[in-house]
Amino acid sequence: MVKLPINAAVAIHQRKSVPIPWSCGRSIGRNVSINVLKRRDILVTNASTPAQSVELAVTNTSQNVGLPIMVNGCTGKMGRAVLEAAISAGLHPVPVALGGPEDNGKIVDVGGKEIKIHGTSQREDILSSVLNEYSNLIVVDYTVPAAVNENAALYCKVGVPFVMGTTGGDRELLYKTVADSNVYAVISPQMGKQVVAFLAAMEIMAEQFPGAFSGYQLQVMESHQASKLDVSGTAKAVISCFQKLGVSFELDQVQLIRDPKLQIEMVGVPEEHIYGHAFHMYHLTSPDGTVSFEFQHNVCGRSIYAEGTVDALLFLAKKVQSRANKRIYDMIDVLREGNMR
Repeated sequence: MVKLPINAAVAIHQRKSVPIPWSCGRSIGRNVSINVLKRRDILVTNASTPAQSVELAVTNTSQNVGLPIMVNGCTGKMGRAVLEAAISAGLHPVPVALGGPEDNGKIVDVGGKEIKIHGTSQREDILSSVLNEYSNLIVVDYTVPAAVNENAALYCKVGVPFVMGTTGGDRELLYKTVADSNVYAVISPQMGKQVVAFLAAMEIMAEQFPGAFSGYQLQVMESHQASKLDVSGTAKAVISCFQKLGVSFELDQVQLIRDPKLQIEMVGVPEEHIYGHAFHMYHLTSPDGTVSFEFQHNVCGRSIYAEGTVDALLFLAKKVQSRANKRIYDMIDVLREGNMR
């Protein structure tokens, strides 16, 4: 694949709406190349049957094997990636997790550990029983946007700390639900530490230099697996920063690349990552066309998000243990704490 000069590529894009070629696994100018994920749609909903006592196959001896975690949505690719990263880091996934109605009774086997998935019934009793068995349990949520608020309400009601990696839902309600409880939580739609650092840098620039790019034209192109139909939360956050920097841009102007053929031939996504990647490009051009800036980050696979989630788990466990006054955190808090693996 030939990388065109920025100006030539932009000219082609303006004439033919063809995305600028990107690459994965190497740096291009100021671009950042790192590794991505695709979140699986797993719905966890309220119980539809009366509460009953639930017996779980857990043992006391397993409590001593690392920090106990429950990964809800682990039948999906992202949840499974988190399980693999957690086991590698010495954490202990409990043998129970919550899933959607279609997942009830399934067994997930990761690293020789079997996890039984429970569907939509009796989930409050199930979670309470696990918390009674593992008093320092932390839940990880990689379900679906439609389940975010119900799941958070459940975690808060039972009193279990959680890491919310699922995007979407009513975010204002999500934060209010946690704030009204005494539960500790890390809430972040972006778990990749390096991407979060880039977002933090953008926010600092927007705060300290408002209007610095007034009059500049912004082009945004993002490529994700075809199942992701909306603009990503990461792109929304970056665009918000550019707006504070004086750029006029609306979300409906984002060029979404979802055609696998275009992703391979024009964007440069490796074929093996068509079903799990995130390529973002932000191109700024001065009013007279003589100056341009380009920011790009390409992510292939899911490891960056899984590893970030493990760091969030370890961070949250320390906050719970120290009885920190602050209860709600994000990945920037995790980065600022340092001591990451």
